[in-house]
Order: sequence, then structure tokens, then C-alpha cells
Amino acid sequence: MDLDLKGKKAVITGASRGIGKAIAFSLAEEGVNLSICSRNLDSIKNTAQEINSVFGVEVNYSVTDTLKTEEVKKFINDSADFLGGIEIVVNNAAAPGGLVMGPLETANESDLLQDIDTKVVGYLRIAKYSAPYLINNGWGRIINIGGLAARSGGALSGMRNLALTHMTKTLSSELGPKGINVNIIHPGITVTEATEPKQAQQAQQDGVSLEEIENRASQGLDTRKVPTANDIAVVATFLASPISSSIAGEAIAAGGGVGSAVFM
Repeated sequence: MDLDLKGKKAVITGASRGIGKAIAFSLAEEGVNLSICSRNLDSIKNTAQEINSVFGVEVNYSVTDTLKTEEVKKFINDSADFLGGIEIVVNNAAAPGGLVMGPLETANESDLLQDIDTKVVGYLRIAKYSAPYLINNGWGRIINIGGLAARSGGALSGMRNLALTHMTKTLSSELGPKGINVNIIHPGITVTEATEPKQAQQAQQDGVSLEEIENRASQGLDTRKVPTANDIAVVATFLASPISSSIAGEAIAAGGGVGSAVFM
């Protein structure tokens, strides 16, 4: 299937590793030119060079902290200058899992505020300063990477993903009439380059095989298979494409069928 993405122009935050990096590779494979950012110079530079060498697309890279409005403005404006506009925005810059994972008695208010500022307000900053370019096109895509903690209790940081779902629908209602589709993907537990070392450490602590740790992680999933970052990237790439025109304001779970709740 031709996704009609060749030559499109995309910005991706948090693109130096994990899901963000996988999305960058997937879009580049479809011929999309990219501007990517993270807070680490070496990792984002290496990612840009790797993408360029493998796929030959144009890649701009930047060190950008999405907590800082002026840095966001510069990244977006520089991206538009480099790419000749912006058509696709992928918001992914956030701490995996969040900073407040424990019980109420140990919850740190500053960490929770940073979580929300990074993943909710940070995504809003990127969307706000990208939107004029998308509106100018009369077409665009904004894809927010949330998390399935939005659909269950258990970690206070999960509230940021619920807030993102609301923001996604609000932006979709405003921008949809201008040709811009806004959607959110909710990954669950996901295999990334950081997963195997953690699982190996857990296997050593528990005195079991790595395969046993992997099997434990998949037991709560309908598929009995933990999705990879590439699996999430496939969903994002479809949503970024012109052929996804009927999908707007939606929250799409990409967690391998975790949980038993039914969502209408």
C-alpha cells in the first residue's frame, strides 16, 4: 500500500531513542524529510546521521528542551526553514513511565508538575508553534504519543496521558476544519533498546532465564507478545499519511490488548 508520504516534512520530538527514534526511521523509510530533537546532543546527532546514511532523506537535528518556550519556538522555526515548511508533527518528548510511580506518601509534587509540564504543556508548545505552518498548508497531521496509564489507575504520573487525550480531542475539534487531523497513540509496555538490559538484570536477580522474564511481561496481553517500538511506529506512520483522513480526535491503544475493559 502506498502511504503517499514521499517528500512530506515532519518534526519529531524525543527522537533520539525508543519510540521516537523508531517513528523517525519508519517515516524516513517512506521518504519523509525530518527535523528531530532531544535534550542530548550526541544521541540526536547519531540518530540523524544514521537515518541519513540508511535512507538518504534530509534530516535536521536540534538539542531542544520542550519545557522552554523559546527553545521550542526556535526548533519549530528552524525546522520550517530547513524543510521548507512543516506538515507532520509527532510529540514524543517525555520521561517513559513518568517521574511519580510510587504511593501517595512518597509522591513528589515537583516531579508531578514536571511530568505535566513536559508531556502535556510541552506537547502543547510544539503544537501551538507548529500549527500556523500546518494551517498554511491546508493539510497536516499532529500525532501525540501518550500511554495506556490513561486508562487505568496505579501511577500518579498516568494522569498526564489522560490530560493528553483531552487535549488531543480539543485540538482536533479546532484544527480539523482546517485540514489537520490530530490523534493520540497510547502504547503500553513496549520493547525498546533500553528493555533488554533491564530484563537481563531482573532475570539475574530472580534467578530465572531472560525468556521467563519476557514471558511474564506478556501474560496480561491478549496477543501474549509485548509490542516493540517498531510496532508503535507503524501505527504512527499510518496516522501521518494522507490515507488516514477519516481518523481524527481518536485515542488508539497499541499495547497488545492489555486489560479487560471495553472502550466505546
